[in-house]
Amino acid sequence: MFKRMLSAFGVGGPSVDTVLDTASARAGEVLGGRVSIQGGSADVVIDQVMLSLVTRVEVERAGGGESGAVGEFHRMVVGREVRVAAGQNLDIPFQLALPWETPVTAVGEVALPGMTVGVRTELVIKGAPDKGDLDPVAVEPLPSQNSVLEAFGELGATFRSADVEAGVLHGVPQQLGFYQEIEFFPPARFAGRLAQIELTFVATEYDLWVVVEADKRGGLFRQGGDTFGRFHLSHEDAERADWTSMIGEWLEQAANRAPMAGHGFAGKQGHHGHHGHHGRGGPGMGGVVGGVAAGLVGGMILGDMMDGGLFDGDEGGDDGGEE
Repeated sequence: MFKRMLSAFGVGGPSVDTVLDTASARAGEVLGGRVSIQGGSADVVIDQVMLSLVTRVEVERAGGGESGAVGEFHRMVVGREVRVAAGQNLDIPFQLALPWETPVTAVGEVALPGMTVGVRTELVIKGAPDKGDLDPVAVEPLPSQNSVLEAFGELGATFRSADVEAGVLHGVPQQLGFYQEIEFFPPARFAGRLAQIELTFVATEYDLWVVVEADKRGGLFRQGGDTFGRFHLSHEDAERADWTSMIGEWLEQAANRAPMAGHGFAGKQGHHGHHGHHGRGGPGMGGVVGGVAAGLVGGMILGDMMDGGLFDGDEGGDDGGEE
């Protein structure tokens, strides 16, 4: 997509262009494409051609606040000792599997503000890496994730912002060193009781974990704090369940329940505080991103819907305080 000269070879050197077969994909799918190299005025040898998946990750800074960093979460070598003759056109095909925890960057036709996932091409020439441009990929939700997002739209929640946080979630089979948070303004009926809702997906090949955090608004006669919930179903069941009822009932409980005292473990490690300063989308955005893209899809079965909370030793396990 972005053709550039390889500066390591100087004027007259080869140029490289990475072309993806598609601009969109889902987690778990294989993204195909080719690295196209156009030979320059002389024969050259490229030691390695590498591809990596990257996203922007918010990292907690010492002393408070966050800063953005490039998070690389998958890398593969697609060529070694690549010899390119003068004037030669050379294509290196590749297939790049998207990890199941790849962040969602688009819902329907709507891009999530602040979210970026891309393929970066890196060439090692004479021992020195030459990092190229980023070819963006629109990562769409899995059907099971769409079911959850549709429920948020039906409940009347509105999109607020999205980002990727460095850290670890407890009680879920997280493989990457970060997790995505999709933040919502709560439905109108929870106004004055809930400040915001955060949604995180952790997927595997067969299962989906849904982590929900509700920021409870404090007041003169009530205590504020955070409440956490975790839902776990297979992808197949997740497409059929009544998420609107499930999430709605959980939010009602979260709004009415006092935060548990004595629990310093909230289930999120490396994540502190809330992100009111991330208000990139604002209320609406088409009602959770266009009604979450006109309602996305639906479903999930109750089965082992609430299999404990995000912290050990909590009966019911769906709330707690921040670490």
